[in-house]
Amino acid sequence: MLIAALAAALAPSPARADDDDDRPRRDDSAYAREGVRRGEFVRLETLLADAERRYPGRVVEVDLDDDEYEIEILMHDGRIAELTYDARSGRLRKVEIDD
Repeated sequence: MLIAALAAALAPSPARADDDDDRPRRDDSAYAREGVRRGEFVRLETLLADAERRYPGRVVEVDLDDDEYEIEILMHDGRIAELTYDARSGRLRKVEIDD
């Protein structure tokens, strides 16, 4: 299951109609891999393990945006936990719980 979440998380994301800017979309998976290879980013696997330890459940989405990983977990009680990590330091920056 973790491998499927990683594959989905690192797949290139298509441009969305609700994007509010005209910047070209980068291939987040290639950007993330290159950042890890250069030692600039923490490995996503490390952050996923931390997120799942803090909020057990099923990872439903992972995005890399402005050098931050946003990880969404569907918890066992049906709520969604959204954790934001600094991609460079691995530090947990923010947690939001949605009903």
